[in-house]
Amino acid sequence: MQRAVVIALLAAAPVLAQEPEPDGYRMDHYRAPVPETLSGGTVVDTETAHALWQSGEVAFIDVLPRPPKPANLPAGTIWREKPRHSIPGAMWLPNVGYGAIAPVTHDWFRAGLDRATGGDPAHPVLFFCLDDCWMSWNAARRALDYGYTTVYWYPEGTDGWTFADYPTEVIEAEPGEPVAQ
Repeated sequence: MQRAVVIALLAAAPVLAQEPEPDGYRMDHYRAPVPETLSGGTVVDTETAHALWQSGEVAFIDVLPRPPKPANLPAGTIWREKPRHSIPGAMWLPNVGYGAIAPVTHDWFRAGLDRATGGDPAHPVLFFCLDDCWMSWNAARRALDYGYTTVYWYPEGTDGWTFADYPTEVIEAEPGEPVAQ
């Protein structure tokens, strides 16, 4: 009953103007309204993302950044990363959605995409993060720039996925992640 009320309220809410696509990558303020489009890619909603996930034919790439370990922790402090609850089977490639990334991060991102797609740039890939997060838009655009031809962007990310009560699981970042941007 509560969910129906929330959905009705969202449907009645005024539509806010969406951000236009930038000419390049978004360089700052990553948690902000995102565009409705991705030139060269396909924007999908939660139901479409779920159908693609169920098909098992699309590589899901989570690009949520991983917070760095604080540099000034007192000696003996135990650092525990917050677990990433994500779409089951997704590959987590953190920190590849920044507007500018180091060459080593480009290499790591390309290698991850290569593993996810079996080296086939036509293999479908879907990028996501959180709702209103430019990281996934940047990563999807970067994949298009790398030559991937079937790129989906899911702007609602895990926020939309969990709101729809779809399953999640804790995932680990892919090994070999570059240390600093």
